[in-house]
Amino acid sequence: MTIHVLDDNTINKIAAGEVVERPASVIKELIENAMDAGATRIEVEIMAGGTSFMRVTDNGRGMSAEDAHLAILRHATSKIREVGDLNTIGTLGFRGEALPTIASVSRFTLLTRREGDDLGTRVTITGGREPDFIEAGCNIGTTVKVEDLFFNTPARKKFLKTNHTEGARINDFIVKLALSRPDIEFHFINNNKMSVVTPGTGNLYDTIQAIYGDKTADSLLGLTLEDEEIKISGYITKPSMLKSSRAWQTYIVNSRIIQNRAIAKAIDNAYKSLIPKSGFPLAVLCIEVPQRTIDVNVHPQKSELKFEDESRIFKAVYKAVLDAIRPAGRGLGEVAAVVEKPEQHVTMEPMQFVPATEPLAEPIIPQWPQASSAQAAAASPIGAQSKPKTIYEAVHRTAPSAASSLAGFSDAQESLRREREAAAPLHDIHAAHPVLEGTVAETAAAPLSSEQETPCAEGEKGERLQYEGTVVPIGQVDLTYIIAQDAKGLYIVDQHAAHERILFDKFSAMAGDIPSQQLLVHQILTFDRKESELVEAHQELFASLGFHMEMSGEREFRLIEVPADVPVSEAEDIIREILTNLMDMHETTAKEIRQACLATTACRAAIKAGEELSFRQMQIILDALAHTDFPYTCPHGRPTILKFSSEELAKMFKRTGFGF
Repeated sequence: MTIHVLDDNTINKIAAGEVVERPASVIKELIENAMDAGATRIEVEIMAGGTSFMRVTDNGRGMSAEDAHLAILRHATSKIREVGDLNTIGTLGFRGEALPTIASVSRFTLLTRREGDDLGTRVTITGGREPDFIEAGCNIGTTVKVEDLFFNTPARKKFLKTNHTEGARINDFIVKLALSRPDIEFHFINNNKMSVVTPGTGNLYDTIQAIYGDKTADSLLGLTLEDEEIKISGYITKPSMLKSSRAWQTYIVNSRIIQNRAIAKAIDNAYKSLIPKSGFPLAVLCIEVPQRTIDVNVHPQKSELKFEDESRIFKAVYKAVLDAIRPAGRGLGEVAAVVEKPEQHVTMEPMQFVPATEPLAEPIIPQWPQASSAQAAAASPIGAQSKPKTIYEAVHRTAPSAASSLAGFSDAQESLRREREAAAPLHDIHAAHPVLEGTVAETAAAPLSSEQETPCAEGEKGERLQYEGTVVPIGQVDLTYIIAQDAKGLYIVDQHAAHERILFDKFSAMAGDIPSQQLLVHQILTFDRKESELVEAHQELFASLGFHMEMSGEREFRLIEVPADVPVSEAEDIIREILTNLMDMHETTAKEIRQACLATTACRAAIKAGEELSFRQMQIILDALAHTDFPYTCPHGRPTILKFSSEELAKMFKRTGFGF
C-alpha cells in the first residue's frame, strides 16, 4: 500500500461532503459571510430549488483584489489567526472552507468591490479548476453566484430532494438568519417570486410580523431574563397558537443559529400542561452568554455548540418562558386566542310572516336567566313561553310579524328595561355549582353592579358604556359557550375548558394534599386484580389528590374522603379514569403522574357543556379565569377563550373603508 498526498481539488471535493450538504448549506454559508462583512441589506435569489442557480448579493465591506485571490484558497480566513482565537470567536464563519468547497462542486462566480476602489474583482471557477481573475465594474459589496450545483458529482446530486423541498429548506434558513439579525434587511426571491422580505429596522417584533404575519404577531408574548452571565430575550406564542413541528422554533446564541436539545426540552417543560402532545409553540429565543463558556467548533456546519454549563441554560430558558406565559396582571383580552382565518358562511333562511291581525302561536320574548316566569309573562301582553335552551330551538320557533316588530320596537325596548330593573337578585353560583366554591377571588363573589347586569345598557347621554379592561358576559350559546365583550372586542369562552383550567391551576398550586371532604356514607368500590394492585401501589398519590381509601376486602376499597371541589357522584368515575391513565403511562416521573391525575380530576369536576349558567355564574368564571396562572388553554391544550377584535368584526361584515 502506497500513501499519497491528495491534491487540493480532491481535498475540496471531500470537504464539500461535510460543508455543502445541499443548496441550503450554500446559502447559509454565503449569507453568514455577508453578515460578517457588515452588510445591512442581503438579497438572495434561487431557481429550481437552488440546484441550477443561486445568487447572494450584499452591501458589505467587499474585498480587495488581493483578498479575493486569497478567499478562494482552502483555510484562508480573516476571522481568526491562531487556535486561541477559537475561544473568543465572535463571527459566524472562521474555518475558511466555504468558498473553495462550494467552487469545487459548481460553476462559481464572485464579484466584489471595496468602497474607494475604482474597479472590483471578478473570480470565476468551474468545478474546482484554476480560477480566472479579471477587473470588473460592480457595486460596493459582494455578489456570489453558484450555478449547476454538484454538476461534477452526479452521485451527490442524485440524492437531492425535489426542487420544492430544497427551496423550502433555503426559505427556512433565510427566515432563521433574518430572525437572528433583525437589523439586516433580507430579500428572498424564489423562481422570480418574492418570498421573504424583512424591514431591517432592528426590531425583532417587526421581523417576526413581516415573516409570519399579523395573526402570529398578535399572539406573541415577550420574554426576558438577565443574570450575571446569561441574558435571554425574544418572543414565544401563546399556548393557543401552535405549530405542527419544532421547525418553527429558533434558538440564537450570540447571534448564531443553533440546535439544542436542552433549550427545546426547557420550552416543552414550561408548556407541559398548556398544549396537546402534537403541538409546539413558535419561539424565537435570543441568548447571550460569555464567548468563553461555549465551543462552536463541534459541528461541520456549526449548527450545534457546547455549553460550559448546559443545566444552567436549561433552568434560565425554563424560567424565562414560564414568566412569559404567566398573565402577570394581563386581562382576558390580552390572553385570548386570536381566531385564525375565520370562515364566513352565508345561508338563505325563509322568512316567516304572520298577518298583523293574527296572534302569534309561540312568540319569542327576551328572558334573562334570573327572571321569574311571572315577570317574564308581565313583559309580554301575549304571555311567556319556555325559554329556548339552544340556538336550534330558538330559530325553529315562529318569528314575530314584521309589522308588530317594527311598530313595537320602542315598546319592546322599554319593556326589556323594566324587566331588568325588576329582576330578582341573582342566585349565588355556589348554590348551583358547588364545585366552583373557593375558585374565585372575593371580589368576584360580590354582587354585580347595574352596569354588569346590563352590559349593553346606555348612559343618560346615550353613550355606550366602555369597559376598561373588564370582560363582561352577555349570554350563552348552546349552553356551552359564554359570550362576553369589552370595549375592544367580542369573546367566546368554552365554559368547561375555562373551569377545567381554573380547577387545574388551583390544584397544582397546592404544595401538599388537596383539601378533602369526609363522606357521611362511605362508598365501597370494587376493582379487578390489576386496578386493585394500582390502587394499593399508589395510595399516597390518591391521598394527595384528596381521595382517601382503605382496603375493606379482597379487591374492595372503602372511599372515605373525596376532594372538596369534586361532586360525590363523580368521585368513582374520576378514580377509575385515573387508574386508566396510570395503566397507559410508562416510565413517567411522579410529577408527570400527578399532573395527569390533576388534569383528570379537574376535567371531571368542571362544569359541563349543556349546563345553564346565570349571568353571575358567567361573570365569576370570567373573573376566575382572569386571575388563574395559565388561562390560555385547558390542561389538555384546548383554547379557553377566543377573541374577535373590532377590526376583525368589521372585516367580516364588509365594513372595511367605512370607518366602522
